[in-house]
Amino acid sequence: MTSIIQRSIEPSLRAMLPKFPILLVTGPRQSGKTTLLRACFPDYRYVNLELAQNRAFAREDPQGFLRLYDNKVIIDEAQRVPELFSWLQAKTDESGERGQYILSGSQNFLLMAKTAQSLAGRVAIFKLLPFSHAELKAHQLLAGDPETALWQGGYPALFDRELAPPQYFPSYIETYLERDVRTLTNVQDLGLFRNFIRLCAGRVGQPINFQSLATDCGINQGTVKNWLSILETSHIIFQLQPYFENFNKRLIKSPKFYFYDTGLLCHLLDLHNAQTLTQYHNRGSLFENMVIVEMMKNRYNAMLPASFYFWRDTHATEVDLVVSENAQLNLFEIKYSFTIKSDFLKGIRTFRASIPPQYLKGSDNILYAGDDEQPRTEGTFWSWKSISEL
Repeated sequence: MTSIIQRSIEPSLRAMLPKFPILLVTGPRQSGKTTLLRACFPDYRYVNLELAQNRAFAREDPQGFLRLYDNKVIIDEAQRVPELFSWLQAKTDESGERGQYILSGSQNFLLMAKTAQSLAGRVAIFKLLPFSHAELKAHQLLAGDPETALWQGGYPALFDRELAPPQYFPSYIETYLERDVRTLTNVQDLGLFRNFIRLCAGRVGQPINFQSLATDCGINQGTVKNWLSILETSHIIFQLQPYFENFNKRLIKSPKFYFYDTGLLCHLLDLHNAQTLTQYHNRGSLFENMVIVEMMKNRYNAMLPASFYFWRDTHATEVDLVVSENAQLNLFEIKYSFTIKSDFLKGIRTFRASIPPQYLKGSDNILYAGDDEQPRTEGTFWSWKSISEL
């Protein structure tokens, strides 16, 4: 089924191909990178460095490898041979051709480190996340209620193979632990790391408390920071930084973290069907996670920056999402509620009253779990079904 789902990022990929020698597509494991690239560029040869014989060839004889794969080539799991990047630099500089290579990979740290060292100015970088609501909606595959959409997530295999999340995510986690975690770090106790991921899932949408995580997991704060970095590097979680200006109020400065896929998040929380979400004590944060990551996908797919923040003061008054775009701040309050209430605007009112006049431009928005939409004087109430448009 995934072969018929056009990815929203395709126009951006095609537009950049004749402008750069190299395209680089990163993203979580199994987010559809290979399927996308092979479908989008069928005239390109394909080589996968996950295969031992290809990896050995590229590592032991990079000149021979690039002599064979000299032009219009997709190199998958490129981070497996990081020494190849300097040879790619020399190859593309010598030829001067655009669109010569397309690289993909799931380990962002290794990819980005080598890209910064060897390919700066020569590569257009894209991030492909699991299916967005916009992509699913375009093919009538988006669930009809927010709980199912949240519980299911967007990993392509769920739709391609018609798998239920409980059938898919256990093997995904095991593959992730064995391939990515062991490759990226010297974690000795994978069981302890698995428990750490679950503890992170239980704290989604909350300011990070390193000491609390360390105590509950039985590790030190340095290990917590290291393991959070691993989760970010492998596109499991991302951090949302606080929006901070030199206002009179002292603001909370700890970032929050969210998961790139809410289906994986629900699995880690042992929520084995969509109905259990309605009883989960932190369901509001799960809904918040879904909204923020969907809006992030919209921007990544259009090759736009996702300048996302949250705001919270010392009285715990907050705005869930502050989006800095076009020299203005667009504010979003996210509520898992099926009823529109004017007091949802409380945090937005407080924020607007706190900031200097030059920051007042922008829209005020409430995104909730219901179906109706209402443009009001103080802000617009959006249905969860409209995330794909925001």
